[in-house]
Amino acid sequence: MRSDTGRPGAYGAMLEEDTDQTYENVLAEIQSFELPIEATLRTPEDKFWMDLWKTISSATNMSVYDDQPNSHKKFMEKLDACIRNHDKEIEKMCNFHHQGFVDAITELLKVRTDAEKLKVQVTDTNRRFQDAGKEMIVQTEDIIRCRIQQRNITTVVEKLQLCLPVGSILFKQKEAVLEMYSKLKEQMSAKRYYSALKTMEQLENVYFPRVSQYRFCQLMIENLPKLREDIKEISMSDLKDFLESIRKHSDKIGETAMKQAQQQKAFSIALQKQNNVKFGKNMYINHDRITEEKREIILRHILEEEDENEEEVLTVQDLVDFSPVYRCLHIYSVLGDEETFENYYRKQRKKQARLVLQPQSSMHETVDGYRRYFTQIVGFFVVEDHILHVTQGLVTRAYTDELWNMALSKIIAVLRAHSSYCTDPDLVLELKNLIVIFADTLQGYGFPVNRLFDLLFEIRDQYNETLLKKWAGVFRDIFEEDNYSPIPIVSEEEYKIVTSKFPFQDPDLEKQSFPKKFPMSQSVPHIYIQVKEFIYASLKFSESLHRSSTEIDDMLRKSTNLLLTRTLNSCLLNLIRKPHIGLTELVQIIINTTHLEQACKYLEDFITNITNISQETVHTTRLYGLSTFKDARHAAEGEIYTKLNQKIDEFVQLADYDWTMSEPDGRASGYLMDLINFLRSIFQVFTHLPTNNDYAAMSGKVAQTACMSACQHLSTTLMQMLLDSELKQISMGAVQQFNLDVIQCELFASSEPVPGFQGDTLQLAFIDLRQLLDLFMVWDWSTYLADYGQPASKYLRVNPNTALTLLEKMKDTSKKNNIFAQFRKNDRDKQKLIETVVKQLRNLVNGMSQHT
Repeated sequence: MRSDTGRPGAYGAMLEEDTDQTYENVLAEIQSFELPIEATLRTPEDKFWMDLWKTISSATNMSVYDDQPNSHKKFMEKLDACIRNHDKEIEKMCNFHHQGFVDAITELLKVRTDAEKLKVQVTDTNRRFQDAGKEMIVQTEDIIRCRIQQRNITTVVEKLQLCLPVGSILFKQKEAVLEMYSKLKEQMSAKRYYSALKTMEQLENVYFPRVSQYRFCQLMIENLPKLREDIKEISMSDLKDFLESIRKHSDKIGETAMKQAQQQKAFSIALQKQNNVKFGKNMYINHDRITEEKREIILRHILEEEDENEEEVLTVQDLVDFSPVYRCLHIYSVLGDEETFENYYRKQRKKQARLVLQPQSSMHETVDGYRRYFTQIVGFFVVEDHILHVTQGLVTRAYTDELWNMALSKIIAVLRAHSSYCTDPDLVLELKNLIVIFADTLQGYGFPVNRLFDLLFEIRDQYNETLLKKWAGVFRDIFEEDNYSPIPIVSEEEYKIVTSKFPFQDPDLEKQSFPKKFPMSQSVPHIYIQVKEFIYASLKFSESLHRSSTEIDDMLRKSTNLLLTRTLNSCLLNLIRKPHIGLTELVQIIINTTHLEQACKYLEDFITNITNISQETVHTTRLYGLSTFKDARHAAEGEIYTKLNQKIDEFVQLADYDWTMSEPDGRASGYLMDLINFLRSIFQVFTHLPTNNDYAAMSGKVAQTACMSACQHLSTTLMQMLLDSELKQISMGAVQQFNLDVIQCELFASSEPVPGFQGDTLQLAFIDLRQLLDLFMVWDWSTYLADYGQPASKYLRVNPNTALTLLEKMKDTSKKNNIFAQFRKNDRDKQKLIETVVKQLRNLVNGMSQHT
C-alpha cells in the first residue's frame, strides 16, 4: 500500500539493505526538495506533500539535534506512522465521496441521453432555418435586383431630362415606349391578358420601330415572346380549372336542366287541359257550369305553381362561369393558335365524357344511382350545347353529334345491362320515368333520342316480367288465405261490398233472403281486383312514351294475357296439385274458375274504357282468360278423379279377406261399406257446382265423370285383388263373400248417386266382375265354353285367361282341403271337371295367343 501511495514507500524498502546510507540519501533528498508555496496549493496531492514535508522536517530536525544511536530508526517509525495516517485519511475521503461519485456518473449518463436529443433538435432546427432562409435569400436577391433596376431607371430618366433641350422629340418617343411597356406590365398584373396582347401588338407595330436602335428597346422586344408564352400558359391553366369545375358541377347542371324540362312538360300538359276545358265550355255553355269553373280554378292553381317553380330554377349561365373559355379562345385566336386550343378542348371533353358515361357498379340498386348518372350526362351535353351556340368553331354540330352518338350507344348498353338486375317493378318504373325526362331534356337541346324510346320498349318487357313475378306472389298469398268455401253474407251492405269488387249477377241469389251465400269463395273478388291493379300498373309504364292509344291498348291486352295465361294459370295449377287440397276444395276451385271466366268480358271492357279503343277494332287483341280458366278447370277435374281414385285405393288397402274360408259371413265387408258411404258424401258435394243454364251441362258432366271414374276404378281394383299373383288359393266361401261386396257396389251404382245416368249405365262398370262371379257361383262352365265368342254369350265379358287364373287358385285350394277326395265319388267327379275346364281354358288361351 505504501509503495503505491507515494515516494516515502519506496524509501522504506531501501532501509533493509543499508540503513545509514539510506538515511543520508533521504535527508539529502528532503533538503533538496522544493515545496510549493501554500498559496499555490490547489489539489489534494499538494496538500498531502505539504503535510508530509512538515512531518519529515520536524523528525529530521529532531534527529539532527538529538544525535542518538537510534535516531534514524525513530525517524523511520514516525515516517511509517505518518504514512499510515495519511492512508487512513485517504481511505476515509474515498469512502465519503464514493456515493457522490456514483450519483454523479448516473446523472451524467442521463444527461448524455438528453444531450443527444438536444443535439438532434438543434440540428433539425438549424436545417429548417437554413431551408426557410433560402427562399428569403432568393427574394432578397430579387428585391436587390429590382432596387438596382429602379435606381438605374431613375438615373436614366434624370440624365435624359438633363438632355431635354437638345433631344425633346427623341425623349418623348422613349417616354411613350416606356409608358406603353409599363401599361403592359400593369395589364399582366391585373390578369387582363387579352388587353395585354393588344398592347403588345401596338408596341411591336407602332412604338418599337421608332426606338429600335436603343438597347433597352431590344430587351423589351426580346421579352415579348416570353410574355406571350406566359399568357398562353396562364390562360390554359384557367381553362383546366374551368374543365375541372364543370366536371364537378355537371350533376347540378343536369339536375337543373331536367327539372326545367319536367316543369315545361307539366306546364304544356296543364295548358292543354285548360284548352280542352275551355273548348268543352264553349260547346256546352249551359251544362254543368259549376264543375267547369272548379276545373278552371284547379288548372289555374297548377299553372301558378309551375310559374313559381320556374322562377326558382337557375340556368346554366347562373351555375357556371364560362369566361375562362371565352378568354382562352380569344387569346389563342389573337396568338394565331386557335386550332391547338380547339383540339385540346375537344380531347379533354372526350375524356370527361368517357368518365361521365362510366356508371357505378351499384347503380342498379337505387333510383338515386340512376338519377346521378343521368344528371351528369345531361350536364355534360348542356355545357357542350351552350359552347356550341356562344362560340364559333370551338364546338361544331358535327362534333356534338358524333359525341352524342358515342354516348348514346354507351348509355343504352349500360342501361340494358344494369336494368336487367332490377327485380322491383317500382324501381323499373322510376327508371322509366327518369329515362323519359332524360330523353325529353336532351331532345329539347336538339339531340336525337329515338333509340332511348326504343330501349324503353325492351325495359317494358322486363317491367312486365317483374310485375308478373310480383303478382305471382300476390296470387299465391290470395290462394293461401282462401278457405275455399262460399262467401257468406248477412246484410245488404255486405252484398253490395262484394258486388262492388266483383261483377256478379244472379237474379235468383238477389231474391233470396239474408243470410245467403255467394257461390264463389273469397279469392275470386280478390283476384279480379288484383288483375285490375296489374292493368293499372302496366298502364303506368305506357304513359309518356309518345305512343298511340291503339299501341297502348295492345300493350295492355298482351301483358294482361301473360298474367292470365302464364302467371295466374301457373298459380292455379300449382294450387290444384298441392297435396293438402282435398276434393271439396277442388270442387270450389272449379266454381271459382267458372266465375272468373265469366268476368273476363268485364276486364276487356275495363281496358276499353282506359284506352278508348273499341273491341270491334280489327287489330284488337282478345283476352285469353276463357282458355286459361278452362285449362285450370280441366286440371281440377282431373285432380278430382285422381284424388278420388287414391281415396278408393286407401279404403281397399284396409280389406282383410280370409281367402280360405269355407262359408261367407253373410254380410258385406266393413271396409267396402265405409267406402260406399264416403262416395255418397263426396258426390253430394257436386250439387254445389254452378247450375245455371250455361254451366248446368258442364257441372253434370263433371259429377257423372267423377262417379263413373270412381266405379270403374273400384271395379278394376277388386278384379286385381282376385287376380293378384301373390294370392295362391281362393276358396268358394271367399268367392261368395267377395260376391256380397260386389252386390253392394252394384246397389250403390243403381241408387243413382249422381243424377243424369241413363238406365244401368253406371252398373256396367261392374259387369266384368258380375259375369266372372256368376260363372263361378253357378259353375256354368258348359254354357261359357259353348257360347264363347258369340255376341249373345251370357258371359261375354269373362276373359278365358282371367277365368283360368281364378280357377287354378280354386283348384289348388280343393286339393289341399280334400285330402281324402279320391275316396268320395262326388269330389272325384268335381276334381275331374275342374281339370277338364282348366284344360279347355288353356286351349282357348293358347288359341287366342296364336290368333293374335
